[in-house]
Amino acid sequence: MSRTLTCYGAAETVTGSRHLIEANGKKILVDCGLFQGPSEVRQRNWQPFPVAPSDIDAVVLTHAHMDHIGYLPRLIKDGYRGPIYATGATVALARISLPDSGRLQEEEARFLNKHNYSRHKPALPLYTEKDAYAVFKQMEKVPYRSFFPLPGGLQWQYLPAGHILGSAFAEIYFPEGDRILMSGDLGRFDTPIIKDPTPCDFAEYLMIESTYGNRLHDRENSKIRLASILKDAFQNGSALIVPSFAIGRTQELLYLIHELQDEGHCPRIPIYIDSPMAVSTTEVYRAALDEHDEDFHEEIDLGHLPLDPAGVQFVRDRNQSKALNSTSGPLVIIAGSGMANGGRVVHHLYHRLRDPNTVVLFTGYQAEGTMGRRLIEGEPEVRIFGQEVPVHATVDTLNGLSAHADQSEMLRWLSFFKTPPKMTFIVHGEPPAQEALQAKIAEELGWDTQIAKDSTPYALS
Repeated sequence: MSRTLTCYGAAETVTGSRHLIEANGKKILVDCGLFQGPSEVRQRNWQPFPVAPSDIDAVVLTHAHMDHIGYLPRLIKDGYRGPIYATGATVALARISLPDSGRLQEEEARFLNKHNYSRHKPALPLYTEKDAYAVFKQMEKVPYRSFFPLPGGLQWQYLPAGHILGSAFAEIYFPEGDRILMSGDLGRFDTPIIKDPTPCDFAEYLMIESTYGNRLHDRENSKIRLASILKDAFQNGSALIVPSFAIGRTQELLYLIHELQDEGHCPRIPIYIDSPMAVSTTEVYRAALDEHDEDFHEEIDLGHLPLDPAGVQFVRDRNQSKALNSTSGPLVIIAGSGMANGGRVVHHLYHRLRDPNTVVLFTGYQAEGTMGRRLIEGEPEVRIFGQEVPVHATVDTLNGLSAHADQSEMLRWLSFFKTPPKMTFIVHGEPPAQEALQAKIAEELGWDTQIAKDSTPYALS
């Protein structure tokens, strides 16, 4: 029986993870993400799904980032009626992020129509908040390390991936006995809050992400550097604006600030988490006791609240968010989105980029075409809400906090394999990163690899 793997996203690009396994006449979709970044990439979200959604038999999710789950409401709107499998934490986070995505898309469409900014008349959301809520009727929670059936006689289990809360590798077994290991996004070792990626020692086929395939994370001590940035902001009376991903990065920042305060290395500067989604996500992180690593449990046992540093305020109300635009420093505003291509942080940047006493701190990957990428590349002005805004603020980066493994960490994880896979498919990266990772795997491990091409079926036999 023929078996194939086809990537309909995250192939020679970072976002839009959608990987279709066809076996025994059944179609299994692993991840169902949004394309993000430049407008020409985002336009792919509006193209019909390459396979009729009604023909897909099951969806397996690796984690709750929008480039892995953000297309689900549209898939269902267009006819998908099967199960959507995810870990319990992924379901909890999706219940926050998907409605938020639908709501933001509706708000953006209203804004564009009101100001006549859209080329489309009228501008429409890809899906609505109501569409997003429809997803949860089809979601089913699946625990780690337990085998479950898939259509076509397949079996699979989840293994912790160490990327964000609830992230998992999907290890899928075919009836003939061999397997494909889908990495989703590969996390890092020895990071706060969650457990390390699971060492895996064998799979006939492997899919691995390559976001940082050509880079090594800065080996700076991120905590010490963050302390220095916070001290400078406090002493200078600055507004420190931190575009941050609501899932994962915001909680790691809170954890580090709490540690710095406990160690006496951080001033009691007002900190605003200005994101309803990040506020709700932090509540999920607090409650997910079975996902926490030993260090987090030790903090709890000592009576500490590791995600609640002194001076933090969690902002849900829109009027309170608006009031921050006229609040004098020193203060820290942590708001989404992490690439500054949407969300409340855009409003803060609109009001504060002109001010030389503003510091904008990026703490994660900035995709091509995003405002975050333009700012870290030093563009003198950026377009926000139809206006060119001069950049007089200081733009800084804190590179050591990425939740993605870098090249050396990917190779460390791959080194656990006792036997090379028949084929390793490289996805979820820009071409230079993928080519560098491919060359490094060949040099150090001697494995056969394939940089997956979009919409190209690969035989698994």
